[in-house]
Amino acid sequence: MSRALTIAIAWLVSAGAARADDGALEVHGQATYVQQVKPGLDSPYEGTNSLRGARERGYTLTATMFLGARLPEGTELYLNPEIVQGVGFSGLHGLGGFANGEFQRGAGPDLKGYRARLFLRHAWNLGGDSEEQESEANQVRTRYAAERVVLTAGNVSVLDVFDALDYSRDARTQFMNWSSLTYGAWDYAADARGYTWGAALEYISPGWQLRAGRFLVPVESNGLRLDRHFTQRYGDVAELEVPYRFGRRPAVVRALVFRNRVHAGAFEDALALGASNGTAPDLTRVRRDQSKSGVGLSTQVEVTPSLGAYVRAGWSDGRTETFMFTEIDRSVSAGVLARGDGWGRPKDSVGAALYVNGLSGAHRAYLAAGGLGFFLGDGRMNYASERIFETFYSLGVVRGAWFSLDYQHVENPGYNADRGPANFLGFRIHGEI
Repeated sequence: MSRALTIAIAWLVSAGAARADDGALEVHGQATYVQQVKPGLDSPYEGTNSLRGARERGYTLTATMFLGARLPEGTELYLNPEIVQGVGFSGLHGLGGFANGEFQRGAGPDLKGYRARLFLRHAWNLGGDSEEQESEANQVRTRYAAERVVLTAGNVSVLDVFDALDYSRDARTQFMNWSSLTYGAWDYAADARGYTWGAALEYISPGWQLRAGRFLVPVESNGLRLDRHFTQRYGDVAELEVPYRFGRRPAVVRALVFRNRVHAGAFEDALALGASNGTAPDLTRVRRDQSKSGVGLSTQVEVTPSLGAYVRAGWSDGRTETFMFTEIDRSVSAGVLARGDGWGRPKDSVGAALYVNGLSGAHRAYLAAGGLGFFLGDGRMNYASERIFETFYSLGVVRGAWFSLDYQHVENPGYNADRGPANFLGFRIHGEI
């Protein structure tokens, strides 16, 4: 790990030296190291894709440069080179809500570099008071009209535009479980690293916001290569956002719908084929072009200037295999996040959250019959919802650097009441410029 950490630190130093906030080019950077340990858990049986009963360690390292440029006529250009290294628990198997949101399916013990993002953003300012946007990662310093239309196009994460919940979306600074990143049941368009190509158009005003987009999906489940036939296979998403007042405090409600068209296997097809030839069901033998749809609803409330709370609920039809995110068909989460202003530590933060994940009936039957998903497969199943509690404390060490402790408790890991509970204890070091 020492070589990788040295590279990450050198990357941030070079980014700081190049930073030019007052010019047309702006540079930011981040580096995050996470290490976690899972003590042994009750494991009366294990399958090919089980969370192992033995004690394990896992870690991730990521480092990113955020390069942004102001172009003429309200256009912005962004490029994010990124490096990653990591080892997940049990080969990244055995959970719906994995414990480290920084872990990518394309990561491994060797350091890898790639382009995470390369996209354009263009704003058509329609009117209203002008809003100052400060310089930050993937946001150059600029001014926008309160009412505007914004186009984002290129190589992005879908979560850059949709489900921008303030209190639970960033595993580098907030909660770390995969269930905290977005709706667990939203199988959002992404390659194995979490990025894709596509475009989104937004209408933004003080009274409401509406956004919609189409994005490329992988050629195969959880793969790196994206399918360029975007009229035949795609991930579509739309979201309505409305601000309101909860008592006298500002709040936001968001409603999201999605529809994916991918080359995937259906659970009932796999079960029928397995029953006809007396074998375990196998999704890989029944893949064809078909759709998955779902919805999400969330709200966030600023309880005080330094305390916020949120609730998210998501649902998908659960007919077909998970193609891009994780094996969750039903999801509910709620949490609170507080800054340390109240105890004289404004750079600190503390949070607590609950996540409840579930599977569709067809998905349960498939796993109970011995089928394997991309992440799950104990060989059999005593189904129960996966219930996770997470809490963390983030300590602001010096300007631009934080040290966090995180604890997660998972009941019924992988939706199997015969196994677990599982516990994850970890620490995170995060730096940014």
